[in-house]
Amino acid sequence: MTTEVPAAVDVGRVQRRTVGVLSGAVALAGLGVTVGITVGGLLARQVAGSDAAAGLGQTAGVLGAAVLAVPLARLSDRSGRRVGLAAGYAVAVGGALVTVLAAALSSLPLLLAGLFAFGASTACGLQARYAAADLAAPERRGRDLSLVVWATTVGSVLGPNLAAPGAELGEALGLPALGGGFAVSAVGFALVAVLLLAGLRPDPLLLSRRLLAPSATAAPAGRVRGSTRAALRAVWASPDGRLGLVAVVVSHAVMVGVMVMTPVHMGHAGGHDDATTLRLVGVVISVHVAGMYLFSPLVGWLADRVGRRATVAAGGVLLLASAALAGTAPPEAAGRLAVGLLLLGVGWSCGLIAGSTLVTESVPAPTRPTAQGGTDLLMGLGAAVAGAAGGPLLAAGGFGLVAGVSAALVLPLAAVWVLRR
Repeated sequence: MTTEVPAAVDVGRVQRRTVGVLSGAVALAGLGVTVGITVGGLLARQVAGSDAAAGLGQTAGVLGAAVLAVPLARLSDRSGRRVGLAAGYAVAVGGALVTVLAAALSSLPLLLAGLFAFGASTACGLQARYAAADLAAPERRGRDLSLVVWATTVGSVLGPNLAAPGAELGEALGLPALGGGFAVSAVGFALVAVLLLAGLRPDPLLLSRRLLAPSATAAPAGRVRGSTRAALRAVWASPDGRLGLVAVVVSHAVMVGVMVMTPVHMGHAGGHDDATTLRLVGVVISVHVAGMYLFSPLVGWLADRVGRRATVAAGGVLLLASAALAGTAPPEAAGRLAVGLLLLGVGWSCGLIAGSTLVTESVPAPTRPTAQGGTDLLMGLGAAVAGAAGGPLLAAGGFGLVAGVSAALVLPLAAVWVLRR
C-alpha cells in the first residue's frame, strides 16, 4: 500500500496538522465516551436491579476497549492510523445504537453486548495518543502525546453534565431516560469517523515509515509483522519498557476500579431525589475527567524534562492519596469525593503519559503499533478485572473496600520502579 506523500514533505507541518486533527477528534469523541462512563453502570443497575450488575456494565465497556485494541492496532499497522481509528469509531456507533435498543427492551445481555462494542471509542481515544507520537521528535514525544490526551478535556468535562439532558432526550424519544445519552454518543462518534477520514492526510504512521524507508511501498524495509505476544516480550525485555507497561496497566486499573463505583456509591446517599443525585454524579465525574486530561500538557512536559521514571513515581503517589481520600468519604460528601477523584485523574495521567512514552521508546519503530496495541490490551484487561470486582467489593464491604483493594494494585508498580533503579 503506497501513501499519498509527496517527495518533499515538511514533517513539522504535517505533525502539527496531525496533532490538531487528532485533538479535535478526541475532543468531540470525549463527549460520547464520558456520557457512557457516567450512565452506563447506572443503566445496567436499572436493567438488572442490582449493584453487581452496575459493575458488569462498566466492565463490558472496559473489556471491549481492551479486546478491540488489538484488531484496531493491527488494522492501523496494515492500513494506517486514519483507517484504524475511523473503523474503531464506526464500531462504537453500532455499540451505542445497540445500547439504546437494549435500554428500550430492558435486556441485560443486549446491553452488555452494546457496551462492549461501545468500548471501541475508548480504544480509539487511547490509540490516538500513539498516532501523535508517530512523527514526533524524541525530545517532544511526551509533549505531543500529552496534547492529544489534553484535548479530551473539552468533551470529557462537558460529557458527564449531558447525562441529565440526555435523559430528557431519551424520554422525549420514548426511550428509558438513561438510554438517551447513548443516542447522542452515536451521532458524535459518526462525526469523528468522518473527521478522521477527511483530515488525517497524510497518514502519520505510513509517512513515518516512508521517511524511514523512502523506496518502500507495500512492505517498508525493516518492518516486522510479529504477534502481539512477541511485541510484548520485546517491551518486557527492556527495563524502561517494563516500567512503562506496568505503569500504564496499574494506573488504568486503579482509576477504573475507583471511578466506576463512585456513581453507584453516591447513589446510596439519602436526602436527594434521582435528578439531584444524577447532577452531583455528573459534577464529580467531570472533576475526575478534568484531572485525567486537563493537566496532561504539564505531565508531558515533566516526562520530557524531569524524566519518565520520576513522572511514573509521582503518579503512583497520587493514586494512593486518591484512594485514601475518596475511600473514606461518605456517599453524600460530593466535595470530598470530587477532590479524591481529581487526584485519581492526575495520577492516571502521569502513569499513562509517561508509561506510554516509555513503551513507545522501548521497541524499534516497525514493531511499535503491535506493541502499543498489546499494551492497551493488557491495560484494558486489568481495568476490566478491577471494574468487575467493584460491584461485589462494594456489596461486601462498601466503597472503602473498593478503594483499598484498588490502592493495593500500586504495589507491583512500586516494586518494578525500585528494581529499575
